[in-house]
Amino acid sequence: MTTTATPPNPEPVMRIASGFMAAKHLFAASELGLFEALADSPATLEALAARTGLTPRAARISADAMVALELLVRSGDEYSNSSTAAQFLTGRTSADLRPFLKFWDKLSYPAWTALATALAGGEHPEIFELDDELQKVASEGIEAVLAGPAHALPHAVDLHSSHSLLDIGGGTGSWSIAAAQVYPDLTCTVLDLPVVVGVAGDRIASAGLSARVHAVACDVQTDPLPEGHDTFLMANLVHYWSPQDNQAFLSRVRAVAPEGARLLLADFWTDRTHTQPVHAAMMAGEFAVHLQHGDVYSVDEVRGWFDATSWRFLSHAPLAGPQSLIVAEPI
Repeated sequence: MTTTATPPNPEPVMRIASGFMAAKHLFAASELGLFEALADSPATLEALAARTGLTPRAARISADAMVALELLVRSGDEYSNSSTAAQFLTGRTSADLRPFLKFWDKLSYPAWTALATALAGGEHPEIFELDDELQKVASEGIEAVLAGPAHALPHAVDLHSSHSLLDIGGGTGSWSIAAAQVYPDLTCTVLDLPVVVGVAGDRIASAGLSARVHAVACDVQTDPLPEGHDTFLMANLVHYWSPQDNQAFLSRVRAVAPEGARLLLADFWTDRTHTQPVHAAMMAGEFAVHLQHGDVYSVDEVRGWFDATSWRFLSHAPLAGPQSLIVAEPI
């Protein structure tokens, strides 16, 4: 008896290829205020159109796409937010991912159209070259998507013996704020570019931590790193640079690190194959389109850098999602 083999199914290709449609539908729905419009109560299509200022046709196209993607729920003629949308997309909770969606829509999505050019070695703008307005969009978006890992940091490593943390390239200060909230004896210094430091100062003040967390303007690639700290945090900084540049930077940090200090590296660390976690493998493309030498790195690669820069690997632990934390100490 002859059996017929099941022919290959193109569904995986079609599903992946149409992923951009889902992303743009989500970005548009967030920008147009669909989720906020449903934050207080469900709405019919006509009511949703009135609340958002859209035509009924436009409201239907966007809302039905969100139902298909399980971010809105339709019951009869009424639309409402799913529990996921209510938590992350309405602006009614501290877990607000709308700035992240704005960042990926306005900056990442256009950059990804040049992924093949970037991978082929073509010239493309780096994220460092943004004007002040777009740099603010980027910083706030990164802060939003990394809120989970930032809040996990002070629970993933014991900082009771730490007194002064230097947050290198610390963005809007969210990582330092999270650490200072858990450890009342810890002081933190956030180093970043002037426009980002302005945002960080506002965040720190809102958290009531201005006495212990300070934001200082600094180009960490060229300016000297300050001394007098016993803990050094580099959160999502390593993926900006090449292996050679990372080794050079780790040597610079080591030069100002006293005996007994600790180095904390939070990033999208992968396994040896660079394919797990899956999201980390995808993020390699994000770094490629925004950065000339951006990439994801494995824990084993970092251990090799430590050997060359007088650091000793201590541990590797998960934070939240695909982010994890490497801890080291000076040799």
